[in-house]
Amino acid sequence: MPRPSFPLADVLSRLSAVFARPGKQRQDPAGLHPLQTAEPTPGWSRPEDFLSIPVCRESQEDALCSTLQQEGQFLARQERWEELSERIATADATHRTTPGGMPESELLAYGARADVLNAVEHALSEEKPHDQRQLVDGIMALETIRKDHRDDPYLTALIALAHIDIGWLWRGPGLEDAASKAHLRRCAAHFERAAALLSMIPDDRRSSAFIAAADCALFAARREDALHVADAYARLIDLAPRNHRPMRALGLQMLPRCSGSYEALELEARRTAARTEEIWGAGGYAWVYFDALATDPAAGEAVDPRFFIDGLRDILQACPSQDMANLLSAYCAVAMGGAHLNGATPRTPREEIAKSAEWLIRDHLRELHPLVWAHAGQGFDNNARISSLKRFSALGQAQAMNFIAEIFREEIARGQKIAITPEGLQMTTG
Repeated sequence: MPRPSFPLADVLSRLSAVFARPGKQRQDPAGLHPLQTAEPTPGWSRPEDFLSIPVCRESQEDALCSTLQQEGQFLARQERWEELSERIATADATHRTTPGGMPESELLAYGARADVLNAVEHALSEEKPHDQRQLVDGIMALETIRKDHRDDPYLTALIALAHIDIGWLWRGPGLEDAASKAHLRRCAAHFERAAALLSMIPDDRRSSAFIAAADCALFAARREDALHVADAYARLIDLAPRNHRPMRALGLQMLPRCSGSYEALELEARRTAARTEEIWGAGGYAWVYFDALATDPAAGEAVDPRFFIDGLRDILQACPSQDMANLLSAYCAVAMGGAHLNGATPRTPREEIAKSAEWLIRDHLRELHPLVWAHAGQGFDNNARISSLKRFSALGQAQAMNFIAEIFREEIARGQKIAITPEGLQMTTG
């Protein structure tokens, strides 16, 4: 099951599966997965000739996420495990998050296990024999550390999360049948160990969003009763209502391909909206459908488009940052295909939502975050193999410029130049 996309500097979301995207695609020369691209209007030259917008290579949110990960990595490298646990516990207990709602506890914990995950990922990507020490040394070292901290729920959950991440690395891209089965067995073994570790945490230590998130991560590898999954996510959302990622993950889990049904998806979207109304307004409804709708076109038959669009407006009211404006604009323009509608009247609920790209870009977008747009072009697939982040960013920027130009195609056709600035939208002739 895919897990929701976190800030782009963060690579916590390795659970995403590769989903086929509808629409025209082109192969990226950098060796990436195919990206959706808007078909340029005949007669146009480069979008940059008539469209300008400030480009933000790294947002404040991304920089802060990176800093917290580096702190966790530093403490792990120095083997300051008690200090690391205290930092995670304090951030968890005080519900400290980044401005984008990412829990500081999860960022610290990811940084602490990043070296172990990177070693495994490198070994697998190099196609080295599966008995290479790189594949086991790191996780065994973490297991050894736990022997001295058996009663520490945060370190136990951290090690469980490392097993979950390694499990998804083993699942990886498609392989020949025999190799694929062997990889799936290794994946299952890591998830089983993660489940065993989490079961050791006593009930009186579970009033924690950090531990609840680890518990919910286990659902990605197995089908469960939909009500049980929904209740577990409801508990996590109640513990961390400002973090939209569990809501997005809940929506994915409610798809028929996972543990739910379209009826369950609609029910949980409405329940979540009611529970989080004080913070997100109708936004909880949109968040639950967010990745589910992008992943499964059939979910569009269940969604209430007006409720969803009201949710988009309320999300921006609650979090009026350019990180959020880029995320929602790219979602509607790229993942939903809004820029391809070319002024046509929406015929389906999905198209009605996609048309929101126009008001999102015109009214709220003030700077461009290329990685967000590149990520949307991948269907928010965080398992995409990216050989060059610089090229990936450049592709995202080019794609975004084409899509934004498509939104302003009528003005451009009349000879106007479009300038999107921090102060607002400006149009000039000539």
